[in-house]
Amino acid sequence: MIEDPTVDAALGSWVPVPPESQFPIQNLPYGIFRRPGDRARAGVAIGNRILDLDVIAEAGLFDKHAALPWGVFAHATLNQFMALGRPTWQAVRRRVSELLSFDNREIRDTWGLAEKALVPQPETEMLLPFAVADFIDFYSSREHATNLGNMFRPGGDALLPNWLHLPVGYHGRAGTIVASGTPIVRPRGQVKLGDSPPQWIPTRKLDFELEVGFVVGIGNELGSRITTDAAHNHIFGMMLVNDWSARDIQAFEYQPLGPFLSKSFATSVAPWVVSMDAMAPYRVAAPAQDPPVQMYLMTDEDWGLDLNLDVGLLTREMMEHERAPEIISRVNFRDMYWTAPQQLAHATVNGAAMRTGDLCASGTVSGSDPGSYGSLIELTWNGDVPIELAGGAQRTFLEDGDSVVIRGWCGGDGRPKIGFGEVRGTIFPAEEG
Repeated sequence: MIEDPTVDAALGSWVPVPPESQFPIQNLPYGIFRRPGDRARAGVAIGNRILDLDVIAEAGLFDKHAALPWGVFAHATLNQFMALGRPTWQAVRRRVSELLSFDNREIRDTWGLAEKALVPQPETEMLLPFAVADFIDFYSSREHATNLGNMFRPGGDALLPNWLHLPVGYHGRAGTIVASGTPIVRPRGQVKLGDSPPQWIPTRKLDFELEVGFVVGIGNELGSRITTDAAHNHIFGMMLVNDWSARDIQAFEYQPLGPFLSKSFATSVAPWVVSMDAMAPYRVAAPAQDPPVQMYLMTDEDWGLDLNLDVGLLTREMMEHERAPEIISRVNFRDMYWTAPQQLAHATVNGAAMRTGDLCASGTVSGSDPGSYGSLIELTWNGDVPIELAGGAQRTFLEDGDSVVIRGWCGGDGRPKIGFGEVRGTIFPAEEG
């Protein structure tokens, strides 16, 4: 028996959905879109179209199903909707699923409503889906942490003493989180080259970081905390993240307080937020944790996620010849050592307050073999082993004109393909000094 009919694999829609679409009716991710000359508003993806939630609300199709404030979907962010809480999120999802289900005619039988409410995705500009209140970036992949430990502490312990006991993280900069497609300007910073004094130059080691983030819908009061068991009521959904990094700037600045300017210049996010309900069929057991974690980090549920991820790289020459991105990394998210509820519990265990729109990212997602590493510093072992691209090009780190494309999806192996869309960014030259 299926507890949630919105994830029924047999459910179909009257809206055409191509067989390989990332956005079947079982997905229905949220985003903010804008048509040329129109205002931004909230929508959900279905096939190659976006269902305009503001139009549906104005037509009264939510009235008997969810208590929604007037105009909640007419804003340029999802924050007002996210702040309404899980019962409302679920009621809206169920109603949208019902309206789009194959046998339902409520939209189709209202003259002109289907044409007005269903917007072709290619005709829209996708915007940052929510106003980011705060940003925490974690360090949750054991494989990634081990690789960097072996790289920079050869002969020593790959993992620092605290890593197996708590989700390590740092506070990033919310103001430089940008929508997919936003140009990434190569940052300048102080770089130490050999024995010479530090130089203020454009980074020579610009890198991507393949990450997955979760978005807080409901926060907590200052002085309280969020338990792992209560995470369902606080996490609105998940999305793809690329936390751009300047490795040479990072190497000089990070001791003793950690990353600063090497991370704060830009973090790109995908336009779609996938709900926790849509991902429910793809949750799996997370890796066993040894030594045992503190009580506040324990959870009885399966919080791993069977999420396929890949990273594509496009050089300027490849773009000029209209070639597809070359895949340089493939990995699955299911092996992340620290899970979203543990990250949320740890971030608030001292009484810190979370707010609607807080973004928590996983940190670089890496697997156990070189083809599954989620950053160039690992793929090229800090530049010592360049990667070979089709056509003879090589890369140690990103060059001006390069584009990075990160994609993610659950299922697709006979099950509905729950896509996360993509997050893309192109490197532009540094500003003149």
